[in-house]
Amino acid sequence: MAWNRALMIILVGLSLLGCTRSVRAEGSGMEAEQEAAQQENVKPITLPRGQTQSVPQFGGPSSVGGELNEDEMVFQAAPRIDLLRPLLNPYFEFKDDLVDQAGLTIGFDYTTLWQGAYSRNPSLNAAGGIFRAFGNWNLLGRSGTNPGSIVYKLENRHGLDTEVVPQDLGFESGYIGLTASPYSRSNWLLTNLYWSQKLFDGRLSLSLGQVDTTDYVNVYGLVNPWTSFSNLAFQTGGTIPAPNQGLGMAAGVMVTDQLYMIGGLADANGDPSDPASTFNSFFDDTEYFKHIEIGWTTNRERIFLDNVHLTAWHVDERTEAATPSGWGFAFSASTFIKDRWMPFLRLGYANDGGALWSHSATLGVGYYLDQNKDLLGFAVNWNKPSASSYGPGLSDQVTMELFYRFQLTPELAITPDIQWVVNPALAPDQSHLWVVGVRARLAL
Repeated sequence: MAWNRALMIILVGLSLLGCTRSVRAEGSGMEAEQEAAQQENVKPITLPRGQTQSVPQFGGPSSVGGELNEDEMVFQAAPRIDLLRPLLNPYFEFKDDLVDQAGLTIGFDYTTLWQGAYSRNPSLNAAGGIFRAFGNWNLLGRSGTNPGSIVYKLENRHGLDTEVVPQDLGFESGYIGLTASPYSRSNWLLTNLYWSQKLFDGRLSLSLGQVDTTDYVNVYGLVNPWTSFSNLAFQTGGTIPAPNQGLGMAAGVMVTDQLYMIGGLADANGDPSDPASTFNSFFDDTEYFKHIEIGWTTNRERIFLDNVHLTAWHVDERTEAATPSGWGFAFSASTFIKDRWMPFLRLGYANDGGALWSHSATLGVGYYLDQNKDLLGFAVNWNKPSASSYGPGLSDQVTMELFYRFQLTPELAITPDIQWVVNPALAPDQSHLWVVGVRARLAL
């Protein structure tokens, strides 16, 4: 309970930091000059249908806000092939009207993934699909820098005519890890339904409700599993036992123009297939996942592009799941060079808590081609499987992934992908494992 009280104090502290920073700027007697100079140096966020707003996005690229923004940037780019837009123009005009008249920004996508695992044992095939409906309904402060919104995301995750789904392919092949994290047979899930409020010209952001902790924990520019790497090693990472989506809260604040803090608390037993149960477990079981992060960025509009941060987390013992409590740290450094290259370094350590790995180190790079529509990514990860989760004496694993996201149309991306696992820990008779895959995503 000491960790729970400490996290609550931290969240309140983040709010107070935002208040203090705002009052300090107002009392300087030079706020007009400071604001003008700041606006000259801040690159505005591109919001749906060309709207701009100088508000930091504390939710990462895979959050609803990040997804809507990234899809809009691709949509506005010069298309390679433009087959669907003329046919769907009435739909896109309808979306524009929703934004203008009601402050409601909506998005839909359908993503499929096929993966094949090959080693000395018989090969395995896995395929899955995910339909998502997501959006942001701006109800307060629509034209200002302190908007208040309802954020939602509804998903259907299902298999596609294979015995194994991609989320299980790694373990079925002897690899302690996820070759693709979201693709399961969970069926209908409510993964987001929360109130998002920004305060003090967007310097402070609060979220409360059904949240996804991976939107806030150890985030960087290539974390999105729908548009970037497939393996969990290159997303949140295997040393952080992030819970399923459930009731929780998160807060982020720009302490200075370059220094920020993010903290959060969420139900460690989250169940997005039954949101009512996670509401009860949050208050009755009091088993929580907590995280706090301090980071640096070049400016608040590039918070996950040019980013260095240190994350600490703690999870309570989960009695029903028979999972011990645990804690750990993660470090991440990435930068966006000439808006093309994104090299990154990520490190992680876990002490129990149900994490996949106790140690992890990752080095990689992303390269955006053709006006940021196409993306090439390559990364290498070394990890040590958690002895408390899988037993002692297991081999260290090395994972490599190479992918190319080909933006065929503004709405459709095709991503071939290849992964190589050296020394899969649950298959000591195998020296390596190859995983090849193809992902297709249609976003409307």
